[in-house]
Amino acid sequence: MSEVLDKTAIDWDYPNPFIVEVSVKPQHIDEFQHTNNVVYLTWMAHAAWRHSIELGLDFEAYKKFGKGMVVRHHDMDYVAPSFLDETIWIATWITQNDKRLRLRRRFQMVNAHTGKTLLRGSSDFVCINIDSGKATRMPKEFINAYALTADVPTDQTK
Repeated sequence: MSEVLDKTAIDWDYPNPFIVEVSVKPQHIDEFQHTNNVVYLTWMAHAAWRHSIELGLDFEAYKKFGKGMVVRHHDMDYVAPSFLDETIWIATWITQNDKRLRLRRRFQMVNAHTGKTLLRGSSDFVCINIDSGKATRMPKEFINAYALTADVPTDQTK
């Protein structure tokens, strides 16, 4: 397998991504001998959670506030396949936060050996009360921690 590139050499969709690195393992490979599409969804969730933890909002914090962010909708565009033993960089940005209930994350997955984009996606989250499961306003700590990390005008709410 070729060496991985420098992350700064990648043509990221937006500046200053939060990046998680994963490796394609045998259990990720489907009958077509490339990474199964469901694995990409799992990697998006993994990157989002890792970024949330980096921002200071792990599940212990969620329990403390009695609130958490859960997925409402995913959107994924598969651009190219990945294969066994490749290294994949998953970049994420917070591109929308209405400071009430909802936020959006965008994702870009890149083959770390070639620099080729494999997937672009987004996930929309809603804040819920953990006990009831019902939508609820974000506490100020969520509003502050989940501040925008990329400016995507089409993702902004009115």
